[in-house]
Amino acid sequence: MLAHLSIRNIVLIETLDLECGKGLSVLTGETGAGKSILLDSLGLALGMRADIGLIRRGTEKASVTASFSFIDKKHYVFDILKEYDISIEDTQSDIILRRSLTIDGRSKSFINDQPVSLSLLKTIGGHLVEIHGQFETQGLLQTKYHRHILDNYGEYDDALNMVSVAWHDWQKSLLELEDMQHNLKKNQEDEDYLKHLVGELKQLAPEVGEEASLMQKRSILGNQEKLSASIELCHGLLSGESGAETLLVQAQNSLSRISENIELVELDNAIMALDRANIELADAMTEIDALSNNNHDSEYMSLDMIEERLFALRDVARKHNCSIDELNIKFEEISHQLELINNQDETLSHLINQEQKNREIYQGHATNLTKQRYKTAHKLEQLLQDELPNLKLENVVFITKITTTDKPNDWAEHGMDQVNFLVATNSGQTPAPLGKVASGGELSRLMLAFKVVMAGKNRIPVLIFDEIDSGIGGAVSDAVGEHLKKLSSNHQVLVVTHSPQVAAKANNHWVISKDTKDDSTYTNIEKLATDNLRMEEIARMLSGQDITIEARAAATKLIETTKDNRAA
Repeated sequence: MLAHLSIRNIVLIETLDLECGKGLSVLTGETGAGKSILLDSLGLALGMRADIGLIRRGTEKASVTASFSFIDKKHYVFDILKEYDISIEDTQSDIILRRSLTIDGRSKSFINDQPVSLSLLKTIGGHLVEIHGQFETQGLLQTKYHRHILDNYGEYDDALNMVSVAWHDWQKSLLELEDMQHNLKKNQEDEDYLKHLVGELKQLAPEVGEEASLMQKRSILGNQEKLSASIELCHGLLSGESGAETLLVQAQNSLSRISENIELVELDNAIMALDRANIELADAMTEIDALSNNNHDSEYMSLDMIEERLFALRDVARKHNCSIDELNIKFEEISHQLELINNQDETLSHLINQEQKNREIYQGHATNLTKQRYKTAHKLEQLLQDELPNLKLENVVFITKITTTDKPNDWAEHGMDQVNFLVATNSGQTPAPLGKVASGGELSRLMLAFKVVMAGKNRIPVLIFDEIDSGIGGAVSDAVGEHLKKLSSNHQVLVVTHSPQVAAKANNHWVISKDTKDDSTYTNIEKLATDNLRMEEIARMLSGQDITIEARAAATKLIETTKDNRAA
């Protein structure tokens, strides 16, 4: 419930601290006293649009603090606060919303003294307080909200979730089918070209690393004469009678003969070193011979052949916008596209079957949801028809029209149904949309009937009604008061009213007035703590500024009648 409202420097309010009570609370006062200012102030704390015109003249800053107590710890508002790291103690159920506004238009928002974004303040405020104006019917006039209202009353969340899941599964398979059909159509149109590409790549037979290998061979052939001359020179220097190989053997033999007569470590080391050198020289000769053989291999590609191969590889790589080493990947991709074309019947049949299966699953869940909606609609209609006579709307017929479409394009995540609320306000009249046949007063009472019927479903703890009883009186006002009283058993209800019948049913009654002091105007609010004070205010509401004996008697009777009804 809204426990406390603190207002500083809002229009005509300089300082106001309002302690709110449970049940039904009414705010009365003459027109222009400032009742709307009070609601605008609360709206500021709830995250509604700020206007620097709200700041009291002569001041630089305005602020409003709304404190809420006894909120059920299981209420989803605490899940939102936790998600945004707004600290709430385990034993605490209080939520404090605060908003300040400065003359330069800057606004600051706080929840439990922690700075928050305006959007978060508005989200939390919307889950704590619901404000209804005289001509504001919370979606009753807008068809798009009717299904939400019906589903909220029905509380078949599991059915809604199953339809939603089935819808997304169906849409996924439908998208896969459409993509496949699109790709197959495109592939079929390009089949000849794809075959040409596959044949070209197959004939070319590119290999990973081939470009680097060809470039190496091209480099060798480009320096072939120099390489041949170098090989010939090496042969001359290393082999033959005066070559290094002969000289090395001679040196090794000379030292070996001396070693037979002399035992010297250095001599042995030298002989072993010459032996290793001889082995290394033999290896070098082997490599040079191999190089010479490769250089004269009759199967070795010519320079022209290498250039032609490189050109062909690079030309095809440019065509596919890839590197030469990636051409094999392109070959696999294009081959797969051709395979899809060749196997399209099997692939398409599988996707068609999957889409049909998912569509039937969706239809099954949606049909079940439709049945629950019809059942809920019947119950809602009956309960509303029972409430309407009490609000002096005994001739009004309320109908929930559910239209189920068999066109898949019109199906949606929430099912196959369109929901419309229709009314007939007079006997024999054809039911029509609310806004076309119901007056403002009738709409307000219809909305109130909805709130009473759905009282246990609505988890918003505070409901505020701003002059929804305007333009009605007598027995109708009394009926509205009874329904507001009934609604206050599940919610804290605050009502701005000019109706004495409504005011008489309040648990808490405040009077808003306006005073002028030192050329400044102030809005004051006073709680009427006794029956006598309440009687005087209700008498004023009945007769005007000049309160008559008859008005006091009528006010006393209204209050006593309300007490008797409570006792009963």
